[in-house]
Amino acid sequence: MRPFSLVALVVVGALTALLPATAARSQDATPFRIGIAPHTSARVIIEQYQPVRRAVEAAVGQPVEIITAPDFTAFAKRALEQDYDIAVTTGHQAQLLKNDAGYRPLLTYTADFRAVVVTAAGSGRDTAESLRGATVLGLNPSSLVTLWGQHWLKDKAVPDVQIRYVSAADSVAQLVLSGEAAAGFMSLANRHKLPPEVQAKLTTIAESPAMAGRVYLLNPRKAALFDKIHDALLAFGVTTEGKAYFDTNALGGYREISDAELATMEPLADEVRRVLKAKP
Repeated sequence: MRPFSLVALVVVGALTALLPATAARSQDATPFRIGIAPHTSARVIIEQYQPVRRAVEAAVGQPVEIITAPDFTAFAKRALEQDYDIAVTTGHQAQLLKNDAGYRPLLTYTADFRAVVVTAAGSGRDTAESLRGATVLGLNPSSLVTLWGQHWLKDKAVPDVQIRYVSAADSVAQLVLSGEAAAGFMSLANRHKLPPEVQAKLTTIAESPAMAGRVYLLNPRKAALFDKIHDALLAFGVTTEGKAYFDTNALGGYREISDAELATMEPLADEVRRVLKAKP
């Protein structure tokens, strides 16, 4: 029995020594979650961000998944509840997440972010006044393009406009062209990504000034990874794959974003807070 006992002790000791390593590997296998604000369909978002996913996966040494939410309000709520390790969203929600949930801005894109108001070409809807009493489409009460568009209508004193919300920019275009709405709000980037034949049938009647566009923010729980992820994204940006990603999506590249730049979005961040309070 003595030799068997010795062997058993050796085996038990070896297994015990392996437990921390096994636990570490199990922890490393937990997906790192990058949440992308739903500026278009989930399918397009997941496909579009695969190069970014691979770059972050190499940096953090664990599986990375790209996820989104049904709409901008749900995205903001989930981000505030710490659902995302990295959140990628427009400047007004970035300001919200920074101030209210401790997310730290990583980078943004160099390309300007602008919102536009589009109508069907030849429809006669080519001024703000021509939208009086009409239906106008937005993406969600918490989306930057919708909030800007609603302010534009208010500034132009256009009365009796009914705002209707849909899920994606291509839906906005389809409904405007089918005559179900007089106009719609979308980002300039999403307008440029519509099929050429669809773009040709739309008229832009207003365009916003440049605003803080999509910002990458790191969850405070992952603060130790900030430098590693920040540097990995910058390195990705100068690779062949990174340049192709920026060119395909008209994003220009990455740049730093300051707290002062985000602070200009505070009035619109506050509107998101009001939407979240009103939502059951």
